[in-house]
Formats: sequence, C-alpha cells, structure tokens
Amino acid sequence: MKIDPASLDAKEVHELLMGCVTPRPIAFVSTIGENGVYNIAPFSCVTLMSMNPAIVGFAIGRRRGGVKKDTLINIEHSRDFVVNVVSESIAQAMNQAAGDYPIDVDEFKEAGLTPTASDLVQSPRVAESPIHLECRLMQVMEFGTSPRIHNFIVGEIILVHVQDDLLVEGVIKADRINAIGRLGEDFYCRTQDVFEMKRPLLPPVQKPPPAVHDSLRN
Repeated sequence: MKIDPASLDAKEVHELLMGCVTPRPIAFVSTIGENGVYNIAPFSCVTLMSMNPAIVGFAIGRRRGGVKKDTLINIEHSRDFVVNVVSESIAQAMNQAAGDYPIDVDEFKEAGLTPTASDLVQSPRVAESPIHLECRLMQVMEFGTSPRIHNFIVGEIILVHVQDDLLVEGVIKADRINAIGRLGEDFYCRTQDVFEMKRPLLPPVQKPPPAVHDSLRN
C-alpha cells in the first residue's frame, strides 16, 4: 500500500505517522503563563538536535481553527520551558495533563503533580519526574497553512537535573528510569525489556593521499 500524506485529512495523517514513527519518547513540558498559572502537557514528537550546544526540539500542533495551545503561548511569553522525563510512576498523571484545559487552569493541580522551582528558568519542574531539562527558547518554527499548522520549538538545554541513583560514573542507567514510550492510537510501552548490541569494531578509514596537480608531476 502506498499513501500520499497530502491526500489525507489532519486526523488521518496524524494516525498514520504516529504509527510509523514508534516508539517515541515523551517530552512532559512545563511552562508558566503571563498570568502566573503553571501549565504541564505531554508531547511525543521530540528529539535531541545537538550536543554542543545542547539543543532539544519538540513539535506542538494547533487546536481546531489553528488556535495556539497554552504551551506555545507560554513559551513565547517566558522564552523558556522545562522538559520532564515521564517514568511509569507518573504515567496516569501525564495522561490526565493531556486534557484540553482552559489557559487559566493550573494543570499541575489537575494532574496531582508537584511544581518545584527551577534554577535558571521561570518555568517550574515536575518534582515527581526523575530527570528535568531546563531550556531557554532559541527558535519557534512554523509549518503548514491555517488551520493545519504545527510549530517546532527549539530550546537550548542550560541545566540538567538527574535523580541521584540514576547516574553511575557519568552515565544514566536506562533500566532505572522506568520511562514509558508513546505508540500509535492510545497505546504506550514500557522500557524494561531491553537488550544490548555492541557496535562493530572496524579499522579506521584511510584518507586518500592528497591530489597532485599534473603540472607538478614533471
């Protein structure tokens, strides 16, 4: 079967692509609004974009009619945000926070989560999350035409908080996080069933000798 995404409506293309790119990590993004109200919402289109500088990016869709979601409005105001890792222990709270609440509703309270102050940004962190990335906004990119608009948020990670028992000799032990991943439809996955594969050891690539101009050969 061959499918042209441009031929599908918004819901159809969403379900198609979310089923193709799987499993996906979940960026549980916390922000603060101009009104001082805290917001927390999950996004599963997220990736690391650079290590030096440390940059993370995630996508935000629009509400019906192309209206901006609260997370985007807040980020454009405060110019910062926090990405919180979702462990299985807060999966239900994360799902509760996915509801479409009015902008004046504190979603931390709705989800039963605890906001805690960040060190370098205005946006709060989720106390129950094992890992937090404090981020400063770098760029907001926009794709599509109204009302089918998506924004891609690019932020520099300026501080990382890691639960003490997760970090061993500078390496975060994945089997201790109990993170969950997003699948298609309403399905999620656990990350406890893991296996290891070492990269193949190959000889270093030999650089070719520098080219010699013909006039120098004589």
